[in-house]
Amino acid sequence: MTIPQTFIQELVARADVVDIVGRFVQLKKGGANFTGLCPFHSEKSPSFSVSPSKQFYHCFGCGKNGNVISFLMDHGGMSFVEAVEDLAQQFGMQVPEDQASPEDRARAKEQRARQETLTSVLEKAGDAFRKQLKLSPKAVAYFKGRGVSGAIAKTFGLGYASEGWRGLASVFASYEDPLLVESGLVIHNEAEAENPASEEKRYDRFRDRVMFPIRNIKGECIGFGGRVLSDEKPKYLNSPETPVFSKGRELYGLFEARTAVREMGYALVTEGYMDVVALAQLGFANTVATLGTACTPDHVQKLFRFTDVVVFSFDGDAAGRKAARKALDAALPYASDIRNIKFLFLPTEHDPDSFIRAEGPQAFASMVSQATPLSRFLVEAASSECDLQTAEGRSRMASNAKPLWMQLPEGALKLQILAEIASMVELNSRELTDLWIPAAKQSPYKNTTQRKNTPHSSQLLHANSALRTGSFGLQGMQPRNRGLNTLRARPSSRADHAMRVLLTHAHLWDTLSTEEHALLCQLPMPHGALFHWLEAFQADNGPLPWSSLRAALAQDPAFSWLTQVMGEQSAALATDISSTKAAPIQTTTTAPPPATEAMGELRDILNRLLIEHLTEQESAAIANASTDPAALDRWRELHQRRTDLQKLAADATIVG
Repeated sequence: MTIPQTFIQELVARADVVDIVGRFVQLKKGGANFTGLCPFHSEKSPSFSVSPSKQFYHCFGCGKNGNVISFLMDHGGMSFVEAVEDLAQQFGMQVPEDQASPEDRARAKEQRARQETLTSVLEKAGDAFRKQLKLSPKAVAYFKGRGVSGAIAKTFGLGYASEGWRGLASVFASYEDPLLVESGLVIHNEAEAENPASEEKRYDRFRDRVMFPIRNIKGECIGFGGRVLSDEKPKYLNSPETPVFSKGRELYGLFEARTAVREMGYALVTEGYMDVVALAQLGFANTVATLGTACTPDHVQKLFRFTDVVVFSFDGDAAGRKAARKALDAALPYASDIRNIKFLFLPTEHDPDSFIRAEGPQAFASMVSQATPLSRFLVEAASSECDLQTAEGRSRMASNAKPLWMQLPEGALKLQILAEIASMVELNSRELTDLWIPAAKQSPYKNTTQRKNTPHSSQLLHANSALRTGSFGLQGMQPRNRGLNTLRARPSSRADHAMRVLLTHAHLWDTLSTEEHALLCQLPMPHGALFHWLEAFQADNGPLPWSSLRAALAQDPAFSWLTQVMGEQSAALATDISSTKAAPIQTTTTAPPPATEAMGELRDILNRLLIEHLTEQESAAIANASTDPAALDRWRELHQRRTDLQKLAADATIVG
């Protein structure tokens, strides 16, 4: 989806960052700015500042900063497009879509209207279920028996669906309304409908069940989960897939848990609705649950919008181990060096709800702290049922480990796990990679001097920045310099280098922290606009190869500038996606760096960009020291962080 920059500018101009941030953070006026406790990390004294004049927020403790859109992205876990759409809706503005036909725009508008209508229907049903709960002694007794307080029931909007077949007929004006079927509230029996003698052609999906509303990250009701009060099967019943609900993408309780996840520093993933409610009742409000399905990559990606630490909690029985194995597969592509993924296995006789009630919150917290790291669980999964005392058993483990290890993103964690697996199968790392990967693809182990025509990364990192006066065409931005396509070859900037790495290895975007995303998206034009586009495009389509990204950008006004930044590699790829035959393009530029090397280069670039950013903040803190007593403390924190990063960059240069 392409959003014109003029629209974004108008939207940001209408929105007041103090008003939007103030809905989530208690702000107090202090001089020209407003201050409060940072919503992105735990603190006792306020270091979070919001500037009404600059329409900008910044935390001097954790470094989070940005405008009203980036706040919604960081605080609400939204993509760029979702944040723009949410903000536009608040001001009654329609988001325009460039490069879309009138028919496509009409369909998109109709789809959005349909989704809003469905959520309204579901909200109305949720209100009815909550009212029914108060009128049902047995439903109230069930929740009380499970230790659920009235406050927690209100937080999660718990309710009850009555026993009748057509209980919702008294809630909606027309029980025959197709929206009741489309929303999943009512079942239309086609077989019965064809039988003239049948009276029950439509009936409520949920009957005599306690109800758990499922909300999206905006807090809108998009579906329900219902649990029987007896031993009847199925015990749990979920809403079907609808235009607003997909169980493979949504997590129960994430809306309610989002603040606690940030405050506690991690997300706890369970398998049941009652696990979420019970744990929230007893101090673990950072808990979410999958919706009757195995954990998916979409679930993991959504969680990493809020935290860099995820703990999966499973029952200790065979079914729990099986579910954990599926969660491992979903989590592996996101297990970067800056993220921490763990697996908690409870005793066989317990689930999280029963364990915390039997053993208490302290015992459960101890179990969480001792959860199995992803690296260990991966090795355990690969070595399961393998006799490592025999050559056959070790070779079987190597075979089992390969598909798991290959899913990991490039980085130090991947190399360490490789070394551990190699040791267990009695090979060295080089021998194991020779076995797993064709020699031509093992460039991380090649002598870098073989790449004679490739500029050394330090040359790229210290090149002068250029084209700062240009304006990237993404999201409807028109380039101010129409002569972009006539520019000669120019030095590469750090922003250029980061762009080349991320467009060539798009999967690396999801390995970066929220701060690093913001750092790139806030770069001056045209680079910041490109990274905004990449984030939105990847949220909708996932990581795609450069050839696909190139095709998506082909109609952009600044496309010729981008191909220059990407180098002759772009020209070569043009023949791959062209519909006409073309003569082979001769080039002296070697292939882009492999993913392992690219991750190292990207980490170096980001560290240096962050050093520059911190240096600017230090200067601002010193300038304010005469009027702001806390400015000197902020300067010390910033200075220490910059010094640590500079040492890290220096060590990396020595190693390189």
